Amino acid sequence: MKQVLQVKDLSSGYGKITILRDINFQVEENEVVAIIGSNGAGKTTLLKTISNLIPATAGDIIFQSKDIVKYPPHIISQLGIAHVQEGGKLFMNMTVYENLLMGTYKNRKHFQKDVLEDIYQIFPILKKREKQLAKTLSGGEKQMLAIGRSLASQPKFIMLDEPSLGLAPKLVDEIYYKLSILKKKGLTILLIEQNINYALQIAERAYVLENGKIVMEGDSKQLLKNEHIKKHYLGI
Repeated sequence: MKQVLQVKDLSSGYGKITILRDINFQVEENEVVAIIGSNGAGKTTLLKTISNLIPATAGDIIFQSKDIVKYPPHIISQLGIAHVQEGGKLFMNMTVYENLLMGTYKNRKHFQKDVLEDIYQIFPILKKREKQLAKTLSGGEKQMLAIGRSLASQPKFIMLDEPSLGLAPKLVDEIYYKLSILKKKGLTILLIEQNINYALQIAERAYVLENGKIVMEGDSKQLLKNEHIKKHYLGI
């Protein structure tokens, strides 16, 4: 399999406070990889460091054979990395359609209408809500719009930060059903999630992040049986 992302000896933080220490992991093409861990473990910081919203203090981030660790965020996006941040970061006073168009911005010279049609096929509710303002959507619809907007940029690799956060269980089921469709389509996904059960069901492999360090890694199905995971994360 072809490697899409490799993170080597990565450290980062805020000012003088180090959050992540010596992080190493990789993501192969067409693979779903989960980074799991409790609140405050450094999961969001990791994605923000890959996107260079927070600069790395050490290490390398190799994306498709290029070391992007010093690239500015807009160049990282143009290379084909889509980052769906926690809470979606939608344009609340714009319509669903306008939000999706914003996702096509980096491809605006080669924009194809069928890109949006593909998104509407995966998320039919967005077609129905096309003319509504983003702020009028339900929590689950907002999350679908955030994912849809990232797909509009036709990314090679998508990073999702806590897609289940704050959603009712039924909506979490729906979001993960949609993610399973993206997985079948062969999209390469890095998933950050507190909802360990869902994350390990959809991912092929996972890494466990605790206090800014990766403490465990392996096949998702094996990790679901792991005593540490069962005790500390699944309450079994």
